[in-house]
Amino acid sequence: MLQIKNVRKTYRTGDIVYEALKGVSLVVGKGEFTAIMGPSGSGKSTLMNVLGCLDRMDEGTYILNNQDVSNLTDNQLALIRNKEIGFVFQNFNLLPRMSILENVELPMVYGGIGAKERRERALHSLDRVGLTPWIKHRPNEISGGQKQRVAIARAIVNSPSVIMADEPTGNLDSKVSEEVMKIFQQLNDEGATIIMVTHEPDIAKYAKRILKVRDGNIVEDDVVIDRIVL
Repeated sequence: MLQIKNVRKTYRTGDIVYEALKGVSLVVGKGEFTAIMGPSGSGKSTLMNVLGCLDRMDEGTYILNNQDVSNLTDNQLALIRNKEIGFVFQNFNLLPRMSILENVELPMVYGGIGAKERRERALHSLDRVGLTPWIKHRPNEISGGQKQRVAIARAIVNSPSVIMADEPTGNLDSKVSEEVMKIFQQLNDEGATIIMVTHEPDIAKYAKRILKVRDGNIVEDDVVIDRIVL
């Protein structure tokens, strides 16, 4: 499903050089649910950005769903993001003037899908996360947990190869976090590949595999023995 090899990423600010990733290699198989953890500055967010084709690596190889995406143009990467990757962010990233339904339809607008199919697929995605009664509401009219469910519906609407969640429970209380993680587990049980960045050990335990990143390297790669299953 996803493989990177010897990936390096360096940031430069004036005379300051910071090597965020130091030759990282990783394989994630289809249907895995992987959590990435690490302290601030460890490189975990940079790793997520590279895997999500949001940031370019300086060196290395990246194969996503049997396609080498290492040296694609910005436009080609945008198409890959739209087709192959579903994103869920801590801050939801919903457009406030659009309805819940319109927010979920948005990736398909960029993908050139017709209005009828957009509506059908968006309704199906919202039904999967239990938000059908709220489709005409706007983001400011629903709770934080509901906003994150909208973000998940938007992430899955194009049937992506992989769902990438960056601190998806960071703005949620423990009860709502559990509800969101239950949805991720259900999606994973249905075959979705999920990669999640989190700083919370209890949230990481909902995954099946935990990668720990430190100083730009993956230092641990463990199966979750005491996994939380909802």
